[in-house]
Amino acid sequence: MKPSSAISYYRATATPYASYAPLEGRQEARVAVIGGGFAGLNTALGLAERGLRDVVLLEREQVGYGASGRNGGFVFAGYSLGEQALLEQLGEARARALFRRTIDGVHRIHQRIADYAIACDAVDAGVIWANWFRDPGVLRGRQQLLTEHYGVAWEWLPEAQLRELVHSTRYHDGLFERDALHLHPLNYAIGLAGAAAGQGVRIHEHSGVRRLQREGDRWRVQTASGEVLAEQVVLACGGYLAGLERQIDRAILPIATYVMVTEPLGDRLAGCLTTRAAIYDTRFAFDYYRPLPDTRLLWGGRISVLDRSPRAVQRLLRRDLLRVFPQLGDVRIDYAWSGLMSYARHQMPQIGGREDGLWWAQAFGGHGLSSTCAAGELLAAAIAEGDPAWRQFTDYGLASTYRPLGFAAAQASYWRAELRDWLKTRLEG
Repeated sequence: MKPSSAISYYRATATPYASYAPLEGRQEARVAVIGGGFAGLNTALGLAERGLRDVVLLEREQVGYGASGRNGGFVFAGYSLGEQALLEQLGEARARALFRRTIDGVHRIHQRIADYAIACDAVDAGVIWANWFRDPGVLRGRQQLLTEHYGVAWEWLPEAQLRELVHSTRYHDGLFERDALHLHPLNYAIGLAGAAAGQGVRIHEHSGVRRLQREGDRWRVQTASGEVLAEQVVLACGGYLAGLERQIDRAILPIATYVMVTEPLGDRLAGCLTTRAAIYDTRFAFDYYRPLPDTRLLWGGRISVLDRSPRAVQRLLRRDLLRVFPQLGDVRIDYAWSGLMSYARHQMPQIGGREDGLWWAQAFGGHGLSSTCAAGELLAAAIAEGDPAWRQFTDYGLASTYRPLGFAAAQASYWRAELRDWLKTRLEG
C-alpha cells in the first residue's frame, strides 16, 4: 500500500529547518537507527541524553514523513489494546506497570517541549471521551476500571456540561482526561530531530536503507550512496516498511487512517467548541478532532486497508463531520490526507531485541505519541545502560500478521465493529 503524497496541513505549516544531508561514503557508529519518526527519534535522543552520542539516524524521506507527521496530534496514555484486556492478560501489577510507561511518556513529552523549546502548538487542555450512545455504562465502567486498577482518575462530564463545551446533540455524557494534551506532531518530530542533532546524533534524510547485513561483530547498513558500520541497529519504521528483516516486517499490518482540516472558522469555531481540549468518541470506529490555533478544525477518523485520494478522504470525513456539527454544512476543506499506522495482531507495541544487536520498535496502533516516547526510553536504556526493562513487552512479540490475508481479516473485523456501532445507534433511536 503506497501512502498518499498529498500535502497535509502539518507539512504546509511545518517549522522551517535546514534539511539533513543524505548519507555519503562510509561511517562508523555505536548505533544506527533506521526510521526518522517518533520511535526512531525518541530512541536517538534518549541515547544522546544518556551520553551515547555516537549514533546515526537514517530516514528514507524526511523527518516525520510517515505516521509521526500525519496523525491527529493527541498525546494521552494507553495502548490500542484496551485497559480491560491488558488487565486480563497480564494481571494488575504488570498491566499497571505497562500503562504507567505511557503516563510517563506524556510527562516526558511535556518536559522535552519545555527543555528543548520545541514550537509545536502544544495545548495542555486535556482530552474528552464523548459518549456516542445514550447508555452511560461504557463510561462508568472505564472510569471505575482506571481508578481501581490503574490509579488514574478521569472526570465525569454530565451531558449538559459536555454540551456547554461541545455544541452537538450527538453526544451523551463524557469523561475528561486532564493529564493529556495535543500538538502539531510534525513540528514536534522536527523539534526532536533538532534536539538529537544538537547533542551529536548524525541525522541523514533521503537515505533509505537498501540492505542490512551482519558482518562479524558489526552490522553493515547500506544506502544508495553510503554505508554505516554499527555495533547495534534499531528498526523503527512503523507502517512504512523497510523490507530489511522479514520477521519484523511480517509482524505488522500497515493500516490507513484519514485526516482533514477545515478552512479557518473564525467566530464559527465557538459555535462548535468552547473548549481547547481534543475530542474522540466511544465507538470502535470513532471520530477524533481538535481545534487548531488558527481557528481551523482538524478532523480524523476511519481506518482501512485502503489508501485513498485526498478527494475521497474529504468526501468520507466531511460526512462524518456533519453528523456531529451540521452547522458547518457549507464549510470548505483545505487539506485532506492519509497515513499508515502499524498494528500487531495482539494490538500492543512490539518492543524488543536480539543478542546480535538488532532492536525494533513498532506496532503503536494509533496511540503512538506517548508509547513511542516510552519505547525510545526503553531501548535507549537497554542499549546505553543494559537496562532489562524492555523485557516487560516480551509477551507481545513478533507474531505474523499473515499478509495479505491479514488485511482481509483486519478489514472484516473493522466492518463488524462498525456494524455493531450502527446497530446500537439505531436501537437507541
